Amino acid sequence: MASEDTNRQHLYRIAARILVVDDEPRLAGALASLLRSYGYDVTEAHSGRHACKLADTVHFDLALLDLRMPDVDGFAVMAHLESQQPECGVVVISGESSFTAVSRALRRGALDYIRKPFDPEELIATVKGVVDKQSLIKAHENIQARLETSEALHRYIVNSSPDIVFMLDADGHFCFINSKIESLLGYTPDELCGKHFRHILDDRDVAKGIYALNAPDISADNPRTMEIRLKTRGSRRATRHFEITAFPIAPQSWTHNSSTRGGGSGHSACYYGIARDVTERKEAEAFINFQAYHDLLTRLPNRALFKDRLELAITHGRRQKQKLAVMFLDLDRFKVINDTLGHAMGDQLLQAVTQRLETCLRKGDTLSRFGGDEFTLLLPSIHGKEDASQIARKLIKTLKAPFLLGEHEVFVGVSIGIAIYPEAGNSMDQLIQNADIAMYHVKARGKDNYCFFSESMSVDSTYRLNLERDLRLALEREELRVFYQPQVCASTNRIVGLEALVRWQHPERGLLYPRDFLGLAEETGLIGLVSEQVLDQACMEVSQWIRSGHPDLRLAVNLSPVEVDHPRFVETLMDRVKANRFPAGNLEIEITENVIMNDLEQISQKLRELANIGIRIAIDDFGTGYSSLNYLHRLPIHTLKVDQSFVKAIRSSADDACIVNAIVAMAHGLKLEIIAEGVETDKQLEYLRTLGCHQVQGFFYGPAQPATDIAKLLKKTKATLRCPIDLETTPAKIVRHS
Repeated sequence: MASEDTNRQHLYRIAARILVVDDEPRLAGALASLLRSYGYDVTEAHSGRHACKLADTVHFDLALLDLRMPDVDGFAVMAHLESQQPECGVVVISGESSFTAVSRALRRGALDYIRKPFDPEELIATVKGVVDKQSLIKAHENIQARLETSEALHRYIVNSSPDIVFMLDADGHFCFINSKIESLLGYTPDELCGKHFRHILDDRDVAKGIYALNAPDISADNPRTMEIRLKTRGSRRATRHFEITAFPIAPQSWTHNSSTRGGGSGHSACYYGIARDVTERKEAEAFINFQAYHDLLTRLPNRALFKDRLELAITHGRRQKQKLAVMFLDLDRFKVINDTLGHAMGDQLLQAVTQRLETCLRKGDTLSRFGGDEFTLLLPSIHGKEDASQIARKLIKTLKAPFLLGEHEVFVGVSIGIAIYPEAGNSMDQLIQNADIAMYHVKARGKDNYCFFSESMSVDSTYRLNLERDLRLALEREELRVFYQPQVCASTNRIVGLEALVRWQHPERGLLYPRDFLGLAEETGLIGLVSEQVLDQACMEVSQWIRSGHPDLRLAVNLSPVEVDHPRFVETLMDRVKANRFPAGNLEIEITENVIMNDLEQISQKLRELANIGIRIAIDDFGTGYSSLNYLHRLPIHTLKVDQSFVKAIRSSADDACIVNAIVAMAHGLKLEIIAEGVETDKQLEYLRTLGCHQVQGFFYGPAQPATDIAKLLKKTKATLRCPIDLETTPAKIVRHS
């Protein structure tokens, strides 16, 4: 023990830093040497001024100080140390022995007074005693500070907790509650202490709260956790959701005499608990639940909720032997409005349509947004078709009035197909499918009307299903063929390009044209595979002609909006071009204005990536879209294709062709190539030549032809075409479509 004590003292001596101040360097040096021999860290100052400078920068535990110094005396140094380092002890070593000097030094804070000449042992004993006393004082202050910090920390933790912390007595009255109650519920701790906890419980949860607190199995090891609603302070008494954990306090763990800041002292506390605000979580859960069963744009039930309610309605109808109706509603002209005014206006229109449709419903009917511009309506408990007809007429009528979207006044209609249970089906899927089939029959007969499903309608549906099956087989069997329509230089009659057009060599129905199956391909998601096969075949055939002596021959391909909108459109197209080793500079893709305007920024990026590798961009059916022409400056467009409807207007006078004149002039001004589609007569060709139209295509040079016929044409000298058909006798035999 003595050895450990000695080591401890030695370590402290090493740590203690002493300032020796005396204007006699010899005395200061001797004193410093003595102290260093005992392990102290000593700094010498040979004047009062020097001592004050050291005190400004170096921390000292003790100062041994002479009083009589010529520049700054010892009392001034003591005053400076008091202001800069109040924790530094001072021992005076002076030859001044008068009572007045000694008394003055002790009053100024000196811990001891040693007269010169000093006894070394007495001095060392005095220094040791002062250092030990200082260490005890510092240790006490440190412990006191730690206690105060610990108490402050616990107070801070409790009162700054994100949760309400509370204590209850045996009867359920608050005896402590932290200040969090004020920010969360608006009560002050003082006003709740002494009141029963039911004071802040929502009326619906009072019984639940009291039962939980009095449960027989509640213990410190088995606390009670429950979700409960608490009332906020105020007239409206809004509620918030809390997760509360509470358990009894073990008597041996709580002395009942600790004073705490906050509401109450905790005296007589028998229960301890915390209440965590979970209102946001509950609201999020409610929103997620709503989102799972509702359309967020229109706030209507979605497909899943509609099907649930339809299943219940069918079960009820079967038990009560009642009829019900399922309506399938599709908005007419919505796509045109959406493409023209943009998706934001389209969303506004859907919301406005929803509001009108809801005014026509009975209590208990379910209107849902099935997807896009399609809605479904469930009419439970109807007497017959007349009830459904009456609702259908009201729905059609309410949409007759125009809708105001910003500065635009637009009109939409609705096509409604109706399936009656049980005549049109006994299951949910049958009723929805048959209502959908009936709606398509309305579309085919002119739209903006309604009709009921009948068995004869399923024949057309069967045809579409069979055609889809055959198309899938056609892709596997490679029954698709590429025909080419020449694009001819208007001034030289040379073939400069070929537009690839798909045909389907159906094994039973013969040659089918795009209008017979491309719409179905887009609906069923097969358009990507169709385009892939067509592009592969066209690249393979045209690349052979390019290598065989026609290096400038251009291949033009039409692309579906579905393909262009796909996120991997650019990568997919580049992969097909590379896989077929087709020169990118000989490829021109044709897209419509509406495809561009659907998402100008995204399409712009895609087109620039393609243009950067040499692929040319053409705007097909130019002039028939509903968009700003500003994109012509912003996009890497090379060619404008004049729609054949404008070319047909070229007759006897220039007035008939004013649109063609404007488009050609615009193309010249923008330095774009221009191709006129649908050229059928000498008069049209000559007029276009006069305008300066660069290229033409159409039945004047023949319909689209298979690769074998095109190969023969290209073998002719300079690949020059004349009119190959007699337009006086042949038009009736030519099918004029792509």
